[in-house]
Amino acid sequence: MWDPIGPPEARVVLGAADFPWWIAGGYALEAFAGRSWREHSDLDIGLYRGDQLEMQALLADWELDAADPPGNLRPWRRGEMLPPGVHDIWAREGPDGPWRFQLMLNEHDDDEWIYRRDSRIQRSFDSLTWRLFGVEYLAPEVQLLFKSKDPRPKDEEDFRQVAPLLTFVQRHWLADALRLTSAGHSWIGQLTG
Repeated sequence: MWDPIGPPEARVVLGAADFPWWIAGGYALEAFAGRSWREHSDLDIGLYRGDQLEMQALLADWELDAADPPGNLRPWRRGEMLPPGVHDIWAREGPDGPWRFQLMLNEHDDDEWIYRRDSRIQRSFDSLTWRLFGVEYLAPEVQLLFKSKDPRPKDEEDFRQVAPLLTFVQRHWLADALRLTSAGHSWIGQLTG
């Protein structure tokens, strides 16, 4: 059962973090567009894999469950470094409460973000996120890259809403990334046409 917090609440919960974190998923795309077009079933929060234990310590009062592939939830033990195959951690305030947000571990080399599905795609943290009202959000072209793999109807809708708002540089970056990851993707023509 989910009852996600929103980005403003995430800022309160994670405000003491001294490591990078950012809002991802549909909320990031809607923040970029400056409007909402759909309901959200969860809140995705990204962070670097190397900062996971600091996040765990920050959320010491929360129940945190790791999602072992292919999605089996289990308690995330204190001090446990999750291996590269585990990307998602679900968070809630107590064992009987609803899930409030999902932490998504991102690969990196120092401050260089590495796309987990294809390590040829990398970005500096400065270009990975953008800021609105004191909250970092994942760049829309990067979020759309994540949504491009086996897009669901909501992912297609997100693309339709956001692609026209991308700058030339953002469109070019996403089209190039899609050429590397899935050369025949239908979004490439829409980005470059």
